[in-house]
Amino acid sequence: MSGTARLGDFLKTRRSQLRPDDIGVPTYGDRRRVPGLRREELARLAGVSTSYYTRLEQGHSTSASPEVLDALATALHLDEAERQHLHALARPAKQARRPRRPAPERVCTATGQLLDALAAVPAIVLGRRSDVLAWNRLGHALFAGHLDFDLARRPNMARLMFLDSHTRELYADWPGKAKAVVGNLRLTVGQHPDDAALHELVGELSAKSDEFASMWADHRVKAGGTADYEMRHPLVGPLTVTQQTLSNGTGPSIVVATAPPGSPSHTTLALLAQATAPRPETSPGRAERDQQQAT
Repeated sequence: MSGTARLGDFLKTRRSQLRPDDIGVPTYGDRRRVPGLRREELARLAGVSTSYYTRLEQGHSTSASPEVLDALATALHLDEAERQHLHALARPAKQARRPRRPAPERVCTATGQLLDALAAVPAIVLGRRSDVLAWNRLGHALFAGHLDFDLARRPNMARLMFLDSHTRELYADWPGKAKAVVGNLRLTVGQHPDDAALHELVGELSAKSDEFASMWADHRVKAGGTADYEMRHPLVGPLTVTQQTLSNGTGPSIVVATAPPGSPSHTTLALLAQATAPRPETSPGRAERDQQQAT
């Protein structure tokens, strides 16, 4: 799909999700075939002509300025992550490039050292396509304990979220977590429109999961940040953790899970650490990790 088509799809979908009553647009009691804003209403709110906005939504215009995009973002009530996504979608329309397969992502020395330092909390290193590049033992136990720690190839967390029954049962609010995964993936696609492997992942999940396809069509975006999730771990039972994404914006990110000291969930994490600790004869006395080249 071209950059102009992606931009048009995003605008059309988000326009359809914004009801006139929610933003004070008068309807004068007229009947509507769809509940969302009409093109002319959104164009008026953004201060552009209806004909220009129509060309933009239909992919016939590649001249949207940053000022116009900001006006559209304001009219659509987009948050900051969504606003940045809108700008990212407009860029390929001017600088279209053929999809390519980028170089494999690797865990740099500094990130590996940070993962070692986080041995007491669950932590995993994710590439931009949600491939697990590395994990510490507690991170593996919490997020993917049903898989071997020393897998030759680490899993992809988006695939696990939609295609793995263990991961589906792990989250009490699976739809909420799944939507966050899709929102972050869509944000990444907007930032890296020429990543062939990323498009292959989206195509695979769309074909194999109707739920993914439905969430993807919603065009919601969500930046990785901090969120609380209730989990139902098969080994130690229920717990609620705060998942935080640590990133410098230029490479892989680290996802850590914590719980307030003294809380029942903190105790549960400690039990998980005890239950999954390596035997003394196999422990090298440092945080175990296995850096993996992602494909």
